[in-house]
Amino acid sequence: MGDLRQTIGVMSQTICPSSPAASEEDLKTPNAGQREKMQMKREISLINGICLIVGNMIGSGIFVSPKGVLMYSGSFGLSLLIWALGGLFSVFGALCYAELGTTIPKSGASYAYILESFGGFLAFIRLWTSILLIEPASQAAISLTFAFYLVEALYPTCQPPYDAVRLLAAACLCILIFINCAYVKWGTLVQDIFTYAKLMALFLIIIVGILKIVTGEINSFESPFEGSSTDPGAIALALYSALFSYSGWDTLNFVTEEIKNPERNLPLAIAISMPIVTIIYLLTNAAYYVVLDMQSLLASDAVAVTFGNAVLGPFNWIIPVSVAMSCYGGLNASIIAASRLFFVGAREGHLPDSLSLIHLNRYTPVPALLFNGIMGLIFLCVEDVFLLINYFSFSYWLYVGLSVAGLIYLRINQPERHRPVKLSLFFPIVYCMCSLFLVIVPLYGDTINSLIGIGIALSGVPVYYVTIYLPEERKPRFIRKLNTSVTKYTQMLLYCCLTEFDTETGTLAGSKTQ
Repeated sequence: MGDLRQTIGVMSQTICPSSPAASEEDLKTPNAGQREKMQMKREISLINGICLIVGNMIGSGIFVSPKGVLMYSGSFGLSLLIWALGGLFSVFGALCYAELGTTIPKSGASYAYILESFGGFLAFIRLWTSILLIEPASQAAISLTFAFYLVEALYPTCQPPYDAVRLLAAACLCILIFINCAYVKWGTLVQDIFTYAKLMALFLIIIVGILKIVTGEINSFESPFEGSSTDPGAIALALYSALFSYSGWDTLNFVTEEIKNPERNLPLAIAISMPIVTIIYLLTNAAYYVVLDMQSLLASDAVAVTFGNAVLGPFNWIIPVSVAMSCYGGLNASIIAASRLFFVGAREGHLPDSLSLIHLNRYTPVPALLFNGIMGLIFLCVEDVFLLINYFSFSYWLYVGLSVAGLIYLRINQPERHRPVKLSLFFPIVYCMCSLFLVIVPLYGDTINSLIGIGIALSGVPVYYVTIYLPEERKPRFIRKLNTSVTKYTQMLLYCCLTEFDTETGTLAGSKTQ
């Protein structure tokens, strides 16, 4: 594949030359002969990073369906303890990712860490699962939830029209793809605004709960542990439900190469975000428990809406709008993360070279963003896209667990490697053990769907063998020709170029990794 990369590199310089000859006037300037590298810029600040993490972690779940923990735990007191335990466990994982993100300063999160630790095969399977299922299915589901709650007010007595919801979801997805194609700053601005909006809505719920407690309405907490489940299986499922709500703390690691001063801002953003989300989850659930009894909570399909109807009176419309805004911000964070995952995968040779291109002037991964958008639109055509999410419930924890296992592996095999953040091995070991539990739970509780998810992941094995593992001379010639042609016309159509070598991250655009 080296010859192919050279061919594409020459073609890239021909189509969009990025290093014009210096003029006599240029040579007189202080930085004569120097130019900006063709690579994505470090434009994500500490505040942007916090909003990315918080905005992706706090999705629609805390508004719509936080009842899973309560259903399995059996009491308000035990459920709050499980929410706190889930937050603590997520902090362990996030701290491990703080070390990984500063030790391996590449974008791509778990894909990049698995690639560095265990090689190309496992990394490709992680990437293949993301492309074929995880990212497009989750984005389609989020956009549909956004559309449903946005139009719900127009149809108070019946279900919104199927086509209207789908079209609005598609429009939402397309608008966010355009925003992120235009400028990185536009994408982070949208993220900041919608993160602040969802936090304000949650603060409203929390304040109402505090006012109820101050006025003495604490019937729910007179015997907080009454009825608590003692079944280990039920408690495990309750913890699993809580941990799924905390997922998303790895979002910033997908854009490591675009963070300003990542050695400082990446771990700091993680350290600030995790306590914020944990405290908000605890206080929000406590507010729900103060206002609603257990029967109302377990019977509700949208807990926050039921809460709003009970206490907000004519202002109860705030909650559905807040759910929609929460989904919009979460979808934007997902698009930013997924597009960087595809971009890095292409740069490492695991996806077509055209996805590793960035816009010549805007420095955004336009082809990867468009590919992400097209996959999302395809999945919007699936009638029950929410069912697809059940197929990969275990894989998230599998890949995160493998990443953290990679941290331990690199500690043993590369002890002298530069590590700006270095944890005690207690944290990754505990997290790996708990991740094993989180992989086993869905395999035990939802065996059929989990096996389907495993089958989808394994479908990438023949693809890896044919397109990556085989020597260049044994690969089908049409793959090479198609890759070259698509890259050429993508460059011309979208005004994009290949990224360049970065000595800081030690990465080379399009370096083929097996």
